[in-house]
Amino acid sequence: MSEALDKLEQQEAEKKVERAAVAEQLKDTKRQKRELKRRKWVDWKTQDEQAGDTKRPAFDPADRVKRKKCAILLSYCGANYFGMQRNPGMQTIEEELFKAMLKHKWITEESFEAAQAACFQRAARTDKGVSAARQVCSIKLPDTLDIKALNEDLPEQIRLFAVERVTKGFNAKDQCNARTYTYTLPSVAFADCGQKHDFESYRIEPAQHLKIGEVLKLYEGTKNFHNFTSRKNFLDPSVKRFIMSFSCSEPFLTPQGIEFLTLKVKGQSFMLHQIRKMVGLAIAIARGNTTTATLDRALTEERLDLPMAPGLGLVLDTVHYERYNDRYGGDGIHEPLTWTKQENEIKEFIERYINANIYETEYKERSMLEWLETLPLHSYDARRDDTTNNDDSGKKQKDDDDE
Repeated sequence: MSEALDKLEQQEAEKKVERAAVAEQLKDTKRQKRELKRRKWVDWKTQDEQAGDTKRPAFDPADRVKRKKCAILLSYCGANYFGMQRNPGMQTIEEELFKAMLKHKWITEESFEAAQAACFQRAARTDKGVSAARQVCSIKLPDTLDIKALNEDLPEQIRLFAVERVTKGFNAKDQCNARTYTYTLPSVAFADCGQKHDFESYRIEPAQHLKIGEVLKLYEGTKNFHNFTSRKNFLDPSVKRFIMSFSCSEPFLTPQGIEFLTLKVKGQSFMLHQIRKMVGLAIAIARGNTTTATLDRALTEERLDLPMAPGLGLVLDTVHYERYNDRYGGDGIHEPLTWTKQENEIKEFIERYINANIYETEYKERSMLEWLETLPLHSYDARRDDTTNNDDSGKKQKDDDDE
């Protein structure tokens, strides 16, 4: 009895220590937020006395410029970058963007060090090697901006096309009501697995092209996609996602003479690896490695072994703001976030940098062909490590990591 009481007291003591640690962490977070909001007082008289004959730098007017909430439209080829989001010591899209904005005084030193000071928010987070055709970010910027000058200080793989004034409470991620991704790949990926095909001369048959479209249609609607991500189980509410459309383009030839296809999927949001796993299973079904029955089972409670397509070819195509545009796009103050004026420039950038990189890399490295050889290694059946995966289901996972 005494041992049980001692153990209970010990547990209570441990819980008390944990609660104290959480409270201290919360207090520290609030303090940091206050420091960000509070303008630092500088005692110039004391500072001048300590400096002696050294004159302090002239006042920089950029520090007092009034900034207003804006939406910026940019495109980038992510081939040589470690994703969109800033990461200390890594070459990222945001790092290049922030360095250029600081140089041209679009943002202050404080905002460069802590992006939240400028209310910065990206619409979608893209991972290593993933490109974006029409990425949108919200941030506070001055009224007078020189986009051409800023682009001259950005790498040629990153281009800022437009800046639009938005409402005070606009948030690029929260106001985004849908996202469209494309996946561009050689058509030989959908060839019958029972036959050998030449990578360069293969041309897809109309019946096979029709079959691809039929398989992609099976993903449309609100489904449970727990099999198309990681560390989430069937009962997790966040695995239910709404796919508005999933289609396949007509075949086309690249400058290298290889036939390619582009898959296009539009949904409210996507989970980690979701699009690549959806594409991977669609390829396996079209090739004959498995059947549509596997897709039907994948949307049920069973935990299946499914393939994941390579990252090359995945592009964030468009982020949609239909609800925002309906409410504010015609109020006479704000422009709708449709970017129609910049469409020709954007298409030229996509072909020159994003698509060209996909075509050239696939032609040289044949990454899709190598991946196709792994498809027979998958069982397309219940996973043996099913229990271990469910143990991780409680871990938090951010949306739009497929990017």
